[in-house]
Amino acid sequence: MIEQDTIRLLRECDAGIQMGIASIDDVISYVSNPDLKQNLETCKNGHIALKDEMQKLLGKYHDEGKEPDAIAKGMSWLKTNVKLVLNESDHTIASLITDGCNMGVKSLNKYLNEFQAADEASKNLAKRVIQQEEQLVTNIKKFL
Repeated sequence: MIEQDTIRLLRECDAGIQMGIASIDDVISYVSNPDLKQNLETCKNGHIALKDEMQKLLGKYHDEGKEPDAIAKGMSWLKTNVKLVLNESDHTIASLITDGCNMGVKSLNKYLNEFQAADEASKNLAKRVIQQEEQLVTNIKKFL
């Protein structure tokens, strides 16, 4: 049970981290404020570091991880591009990123509750992803 929950939690973290990185990549070229851009880059780099840690943990279980759901990824891309076409501003970007972070935090907390038998290293990694997302939201509130 521990191994199964650990793998499931890590897979969900993998998909969430990939969505976060892709979302930042989708908007970063539209950012005009250097502070907002720096906050996004810092979060992206943190997510990349956590992804590397997660891949090592998954490797212990001989698992490849999980790609984000194609429909969710497509809908996110579409929403981002439509909103940016209508209003290309740092406010719009901060709003989109905040929404994405909030969804990620909600999902990862749900998975932490669902996969309670996961090992502590995996739970801690999930909590660190949540902390990064929450910190980004706090840091970019001034752009909303």
